[in-house]
Formats: sequence, structure tokens, C-alpha cells
Amino acid sequence: MSTSQTPESAALYERAKKVMPGGNTRHTVFRKPYQVYAARGEGCRIIDIDGNSRIDAVGNFTSLIHGYGCEAIRVAAREQLENGLCFGMATPGEVRLSEMLAERLPSVEHVRYCNSGTEAVMNAVKVARAYTGRAKIAKCEGAYHGTYDVVETSQEARPENWGEPDAPNSVPTAAGTPQGVLDDVVVIPFNNVELGEKILRAKGNDLAAVLVDVMPNRAGLVPATQEFLDMLRRVTREIGALLILDEVITFRLGYNGAQGRYGIDPDLTALGKVIGGGFPIGAVAGRKDVMAVYDPTNGAPRVQHGGTFSANPMSMVAGIAALEALTPQAYDHLEALGERFQTGITALFDEMGIDAQVTGLASLRRIHLNRASLTDFRSTVLAGGDGAAKVAALSRLLFDEGVIIAANGLVCFSTAMTFDDIDDIIAAFARALPKL
Repeated sequence: MSTSQTPESAALYERAKKVMPGGNTRHTVFRKPYQVYAARGEGCRIIDIDGNSRIDAVGNFTSLIHGYGCEAIRVAAREQLENGLCFGMATPGEVRLSEMLAERLPSVEHVRYCNSGTEAVMNAVKVARAYTGRAKIAKCEGAYHGTYDVVETSQEARPENWGEPDAPNSVPTAAGTPQGVLDDVVVIPFNNVELGEKILRAKGNDLAAVLVDVMPNRAGLVPATQEFLDMLRRVTREIGALLILDEVITFRLGYNGAQGRYGIDPDLTALGKVIGGGFPIGAVAGRKDVMAVYDPTNGAPRVQHGGTFSANPMSMVAGIAALEALTPQAYDHLEALGERFQTGITALFDEMGIDAQVTGLASLRRIHLNRASLTDFRSTVLAGGDGAAKVAALSRLLFDEGVIIAANGLVCFSTAMTFDDIDDIIAAFARALPKL
């Protein structure tokens, strides 16, 4: 990245360093030697404050499924802006968006809103604890579920601290995490039916819930096997724990989310990102009897929940417009974009003689600079070697070539994209890869 191309960003970063730690308020967008600042978005492209245009192949970390400038979302937001940003009252939009989510997700009867995916998962855990009267939760090693200290346990585990496969350690992610927090988290290996079931049954009497993402990005974006998910559903029912499905990212996998794709029925679902149409949002949704812990109609509820901006009307109306535009045909288009990328980038790797592969499904893909068999978090870490650093370097080279992907190789697509955009992304890879 040359300061000759981004002088305004370089200057703005100097100002940022004086008022923010490291000049940054969001680690996922930090880059060296300085951050590049966005000015506006058009279609599937971001234009920075220096006027440079780049294809956005990460979509604000998978949240912008319609890219920038979806007219239906713009109209809904403008109308609501004229009527008011937020109120200390309920609004019609929260009812309609809840109806739409319940229609798409057969496991969902009731919905409650918050402001981010992290909050959605946090609230799902609180609901599970209140409903079951138990404290512990189980989660898959390496899976990211937001920055809530309980669910980020073992998100960044490494060989020197992750323990044996049949007894994974609960490893803190944030410095200062209390031991009591770690003691309430049971870690299971992703996609390992036998060991997962053994661990869950051993802790069954204490478990409030099992939390799972069917395709965890931080663990390699490796899809769960049907057998693993079926085991989780069967065992949670038998031990009296709830199954929480984290669909904050994977809801974009199909009209009925990942749960429709896999045919599973969780007790609770955590949602966020695409359901807000680009505005901040989170939601916890699930069975009526489970969600009743929030019900205030007969006195104080078992779980208190407010939130100044929860169910704010801007997010509600934008979310309604976003879901209305996410028709089965739109999902077919996203699926086709993913397949074109998968086919094109795999052919490019073969042509250039590069040991690399792509994981993921539909509009979510991730680049790995190896051809190892990836099944879970540990296999992804062990196969990575210096490849993870090379993928991060590749993301920087692609940025200079006019394409934005995540530093870990995550790529996602929006309805604003065409096959020509996918071909342009692949062409950028062709220019960047020889520079590694």
C-alpha cells in the first residue's frame, strides 16, 4: 500500500492515533502501516477517502448481503428517518420482522431483539441457563461466537495449551478472563461424533446448552457433517440441555438459513448481520416455552432484558426490506456466484501450481494455502503452518489489486455482484499470487 495512493488515509490515521488505542476501534479492519478509510459504497465496491475503488468481497464481515445501495433498503431507511430514529415505545416493524423470521425458520416461534451477534449469543446463553437451571455450556473448539467471555473460550487455543483430543482445555482468549468463567465452559471437538458425545454425556447433568455454528469461520469454514449435528440434537434432548444454533453468519446460506439446509431444529437460534439490512442488529429466537423466560405479562420475568436501541425502528425496517429482497431467486444467484468463484479459483490454483484449497458453502468461502484434509479447528491450525501468515499477506496484496477479503482468507458475495465481478476477483488473485 503506497502513501502516494492513499495520502488522505495516512494523514487521518495520524489523527486517529491521538484519540484511539493504536488509532483503531475495530481490530478486524486494522492494517499496517495505517488504516484506509472508506468514504462511500456503490454496488459491491467501496471507494476510500482518496477516491480508490475496490471490490468488497467481505461485505462488512458478511453482513451486507445486498452490497451497497439496495434501493428498497434506502427507501425504507429514508422513510423511517423522517418519522424518527428511535422511540421509548414498541414499533410495528419489530412485529413484522419477527413474523418474517418465524416464517423462514420453522424452529422459531418467538423472537427478541438486541444490537449485535455477540449480544444475541450472550442472551441465548442467559435464556438457556434460566430455562434449565444449569450453569455450564458446551461449545466447539475454535468456534467464534462473539466477544462475550464465556463463548470466546478456546477460540484461539493452540497446540501448546489446547489439551488432549478427548479432553480439550478451556483456554481463555482475553487476558484476565476469570477461572470461574472457564470452568463453566465444556469444549468439544468439532465434527468428532464419538468424542463429542462422550464429553457431552460426561457433563450432561450440568449443561444448560450446547452452542454450535454449522460452519465456523475461525475454525476453517469447514461445514459440519450431518452426523455431528444429528448427534448434538439427539444428545441434547437426552441430557435435558438446549441446542443453540449460532446463525449470525450462516443465516445467509439459504432462504431457511443453515438449519433449513441441514434439516435441524434447534431450541434457540442466534441471529444478526444480514437480518438488519446493514444496520446494527441481533436477535435471539426459539421455542415459545423457552423464550417465555422473557415474558413480562405475569410479573417480573426470569430474565430481564431492555436495551436502549434494541428493536430500533431503523434496523427493523431495513431488515424487513433486506429479507423481502432475499427471495429464493436471490439465494440461487448467491449460490451461483459461490460456485463460479470456487470453480475459477480452483482452476487458477491448479494452473499456477499452488497448493491451495477453498472451504465453505454458497456465498461463504475461505482460502487456505494448503491441500490438507481439513475437518475441524485442530486440523486447520496444524495444516496452516506459515500458510496463515501467507494468507494474511495475500489479503494485503489483493487490497492493492482492488479486492477486499478478510485477513484469514474469508470471502463472501452479495446480490449486487455479477459473474463479471467474480471474474475480476479471480483476476486480482492471478495478479497477487505471484507476488507472495
